[in-house]
Amino acid sequence: MPDLPVFSHEDGLDLLHQSLPLQEKLERIHDHLRQSLPFIDRIAVASYEPLTDNLKTFLHSSDGEAPLSFYESKLSASSSLTEIATSRRPRVINDMDVLSQDLVREHSRRVRSSGYGASYTMPVAHNGALYGFLFFNSRQKWVFDAQALHHLNMVGHQLSLVVVNELACLRTLMASVRTVTQIAQIRDFETGAHLERMAHYSRIIAQEVAPRFKLDDAFVEYLYLFAPLHDIGKVAVPDSLLLKPGRLEPEEFVQIQQHTVKGRQIVDSMLENFGIQGMQRSEMLRNIVLHHHESLDGSGYPHGLRGDDIPVEARIVAVADVFDALTSERPYKEAWSNDQAFSMLAEMAGRKFDHDCVDALLRNRSEIDRIQGQFAEDFLG
Repeated sequence: MPDLPVFSHEDGLDLLHQSLPLQEKLERIHDHLRQSLPFIDRIAVASYEPLTDNLKTFLHSSDGEAPLSFYESKLSASSSLTEIATSRRPRVINDMDVLSQDLVREHSRRVRSSGYGASYTMPVAHNGALYGFLFFNSRQKWVFDAQALHHLNMVGHQLSLVVVNELACLRTLMASVRTVTQIAQIRDFETGAHLERMAHYSRIIAQEVAPRFKLDDAFVEYLYLFAPLHDIGKVAVPDSLLLKPGRLEPEEFVQIQQHTVKGRQIVDSMLENFGIQGMQRSEMLRNIVLHHHESLDGSGYPHGLRGDDIPVEARIVAVADVFDALTSERPYKEAWSNDQAFSMLAEMAGRKFDHDCVDALLRNRSEIDRIQGQFAEDFLG
């Protein structure tokens, strides 16, 4: 420290107020924290979805490979995390060997088997709502003394606010999206169950192709949340075209194609109106809405993109959307069997659709059956 009465000081946490991706903020906070607590080897964030009670891996910063990726479970299945959520009190485990016999809870077993010896868990909550959990792990045991916990509490609450701000923006956006899509469902037969199924199919595909495209948990989670928005531009298409029972004329099809461009404009307006243009992965949302009808051979719309020029998120959603459209009954068509739809996708893989995305769906037939049973179709989807 300079021997001066007045001097400038570098604020190591100024990044919290910068427009940076959440993952980058987490990594830089981790670096800052290790200056005073060098034994913190891992920070992880799990996000909570109250409607489904699902707790999912979301973000992490660690020295090595993440012990948990693309993992989800019911919060209610973990009594210890449920207690943290209910009491809003953190949990300290200074010796994770006490969990070695906990064979039921896969997440605890994986973290312990990855060499972590101690854990500190904080709930991420705001205004009475649970958003998830923060996990601080060390490869050493008995490191969380009173001084360390005091420091972790301060940093943890700051990090919680950053996470809450991001997820609250996302929840607000998605609530607005649900309202818009509910309105759209009155005008089109691609309705609730279809949106649920294709979102789940998109997640399956993304998890399968993650190694090839180097996708992380956050990418998969945002893709799952954004996928139902793919056709939001249809709210700007006349009913006479959307609900036309017969074949569209060429000029009518051109009008239908404009729903991708209109959708991008709607998304831009929503992000601007909510003041969240810089929201993490907002470009993913734009790409899904604008490019999910592009084809690998350049025959798609609206821009005729080819191959790798098509964003991977759009390629994933395209396969999920087409598969569900083929296997769904509509007033103007019979539902195809899964085998028929798989055959058509396999035939068009490499020409229209990404081969890896199609293969990912084909490898998960039993999971597709489960999703179809859970989100069964009625007349209106």
